[in-house]
Amino acid sequence: MRQRAGALAQWVGLGVAVGIAAGAASAVFLRTLESATKFRQAHEAIVYCLPVAGLVIGFIYDHWGKPIRGGNNLVLDTIYENTPQLPLRMTPMVFVGTVLTHLFGGSAGREGTAVQMGASLADWISHSLRVNAETRRQLLAAGVAGGFGSVFGTPIAGTLFGLEVVCVGKLEYDALAPALVASLVGDYVTRHLGVVHTAYPRLSPLELTPLVLGKLGLMGVGMAFATMAFVELTHRLKHLLEQKLQRSAIRMFVGGVAVVVMWKLIGTSDYLGLGIPMIARAFSDPSLPAYAFAAKILFTAVTLASGFLGGEVTPLFFVGATLGSVLARILGLPIEIGAGVGIAAVFGSASNTPLALSIMAVELLGASIFPHVVIVCVVAYLLSGHRSIYPAQRILRRKQGGGIFDRAVPLRDFRESLVPPRSPPADRQA
Repeated sequence: MRQRAGALAQWVGLGVAVGIAAGAASAVFLRTLESATKFRQAHEAIVYCLPVAGLVIGFIYDHWGKPIRGGNNLVLDTIYENTPQLPLRMTPMVFVGTVLTHLFGGSAGREGTAVQMGASLADWISHSLRVNAETRRQLLAAGVAGGFGSVFGTPIAGTLFGLEVVCVGKLEYDALAPALVASLVGDYVTRHLGVVHTAYPRLSPLELTPLVLGKLGLMGVGMAFATMAFVELTHRLKHLLEQKLQRSAIRMFVGGVAVVVMWKLIGTSDYLGLGIPMIARAFSDPSLPAYAFAAKILFTAVTLASGFLGGEVTPLFFVGATLGSVLARILGLPIEIGAGVGIAAVFGSASNTPLALSIMAVELLGASIFPHVVIVCVVAYLLSGHRSIYPAQRILRRKQGGGIFDRAVPLRDFRESLVPPRSPPADRQA
């Protein structure tokens, strides 16, 4: 008992330290990001400078950012491979790069920045305290949880995300205690530093009749197709740009020009930045454009593939909420239910974290959405295949079941025909 109590006390102490660091960083980041977004909305002509901002950000990363270029994939690789310390410079560089991306109109999110800041600060703490490799790995997962939970105000979802995102289909239970503490503390610190998170409507219950279950299943199919479109477009466009344009500054300049051109062609600023006003409309506006989700996929894929900084969560909230709203109209479901399940399902399947995003929907929208969002998230997760917005995510078992692999394989290296499952023990074969 004494040994267990000592271990718990250690995890609480380390989790508190990580949570304070992640929460404070998220608070400063969110306040700065809010100011940048308001400035852009008041001076829309600044969007024309996005290509120049890309040149500047790319120049900085070409000269000083190579050790942190991997972003969230670097964090996942570090968790699994015990590679050298994440550079502390990751925190200020992703902070500044993301704020500039949003200031000039790039379509990106914020979770990537929060996760990278939380992880780099957690790794700095682990190296400062000279903890062992296993404890360091658990603190890194706690940093991911603290960053994610604090930036959205969803500490339980943040905890699960830190445990679920590391390996497809496997929860890292050994990091449960520090991840929970870091996420709760991070959320507390962020809120008490004056951050007010986006308020979403609390949804009314909808009975799960056989007809409703069938409609939710169809929505899951639609979310899976949106996931596959986003992941494939982003990865393939990034690969093409890296092949054709070697320097980050040039890639980002070209991507910035493309976003400006699309912005002028579509004739609205709805698809720039986070897109939170459109997410809110998805819950109540039956005249929402049917193409909104596709436009956001295109804007975000171009922004991120060309190298601009940020994340995928809020843009994929946009994609899922607008697609869900449109599908709900077609299927005869309440549009707020469609938007609610969609807000979680596309990112949940794109990051292979259906449990975390189901809980996130509950924290944002209320408990009545829970069974509906779980159904849609699971269907989308299973149908989207072995792909991810994070190619460094590991996989130990195929989604459709079967044997466990001999080793955890990064999804970027995963080929179903090349990774044989481990043979079961002889007594089980009998």
